Formats: sequence, C-alpha cells, structure tokens
Amino acid sequence: MNRQDFHKRFDTSGPVILPVIHVLDAEQARRNIEVAKNGGCPGVFLINHDFEKEKLIPIIKEMRQAYPDYWIGVNFLAVTGKIAFPILGELQASGIQVDGYWADDARMDERRSESDQPEADEIAEIRKTSGWNGLYVGGTAFKKQRDVDPALYGKSARIATNYMDVVVTSGVATGHAADVGKIEIFRKHCGDTALGLASGITPQNAARYADAVDLFMVATGINFQGDFYNIDPERLKHLMIVTQK
Repeated sequence: MNRQDFHKRFDTSGPVILPVIHVLDAEQARRNIEVAKNGGCPGVFLINHDFEKEKLIPIIKEMRQAYPDYWIGVNFLAVTGKIAFPILGELQASGIQVDGYWADDARMDERRSESDQPEADEIAEIRKTSGWNGLYVGGTAFKKQRDVDPALYGKSARIATNYMDVVVTSGVATGHAADVGKIEIFRKHCGDTALGLASGITPQNAARYADAVDLFMVATGINFQGDFYNIDPERLKHLMIVTQK
C-alpha cells in the first residue's frame, strides 16, 4: 500500500499508533481497547501470546460485536498467512470483520532471487482465495525468526513490497529498539510502500523513527512498567504527543 494512502486511511500525517494487546481474556482485551480508543489510537492489534489461536477467535468475535466500527487487527502467534487467511475469510463471511492481519513471518527469503519466492507466492494465492479483504502487515527480517544478513536487508524489503500492504520489521527482540540504520535501509528499499516497526518503541525514542516509519505497533513501550498486558494511559498519551506532526 502506498504510504500516502495508508495515512489517509487512518487520517493522520504522522506514524499511525496501533497498540498491541497481549490478550488474557475478553475483559482485559476490552479494558485495553478502551484505553487505546480514549487515547486517540485509531485501532489495535490483538495477539494470543499466552494460548493457542483457537481461544483467541471467540474473543475476536466478542470485541467486534462490542466495537463494530473500531479498527481491530490480529496476530495469530507463530502462524503464517497460510493458516491465518482462511480463518479470517471464514470470520468475514460470517459477519466478523478483522481489519488487519499481522504475520510475524511473511516468508520472504532473501537467499533466493526476488522473482523466486514460492512460500510468499503460495500465501498470496491463499489470501486471494480466502476472500478476506483486510490489511496485510507482514514481518520481514523480524525478531525471533530466521536471522537475516544485514547486507540483505534491502533485498528483503524490496521482495516484501510485492506481497503485503505494510512491510513491518523489528529490533532483535521484544522491547529492544531497532537499529536506526536498519530502518533507514528498509525505508529506502520499500520505496513508496508503507513501513511498520514493531519492537522497542517508547515515548523517548519514537521521534528518531517518525520520519521513516508509517506504523508503530507498540506494547511494552506504552504498558505499565513491568506489566506485559495493560496499557498505561499516561505513557500512551506521551507517545501520541511526540509522534504528532
């Protein structure tokens, strides 16, 4: 997706802030959605960090019914679009719209030629046949996945632009800020495609990425200190202020 179109979709000129909620149960998910919504965030991602994806599905349904007009994306932990897109298509067909899907690993392989990406091609075909029409955010050179040679970051980014709406990368681990040089390489090679960042973003460091990055997916950087599961309204407020243009 073109950067300009992405920002128009969320009606913002600065980075779009989509908090990532590590879901425990429906009540906790609802509480955190309220904090994000009241804090000015246009949407959230829900992730099943502590249980299997099947337990997240009824919570997704409940949150959609509670918030019919709010942007809700999901991450099925450690699952690629090959498995996720049919689930999302079935949910959509039943009237439960999931607005975005974030895959930790979009299955780019920079060791192959840019035109020879069989796994990504297969996922793209499954996405098409699933009927799901949401926003695809795909992890590229992403934390906890296969290590990528930094010399090939640019190639990874270029490949990714052919398959997803938003290319997303990260630092080396949850809560670890991404190297600015890595983000600069991704920005250059993503061209006009929207770029997301999904680790280590805090109110203190967000400004250094704000010009290059279109989407901040943030959890620990806005949660209460030492709390993996709940957004701190004051930290979120600070992040929103420092990223506004």
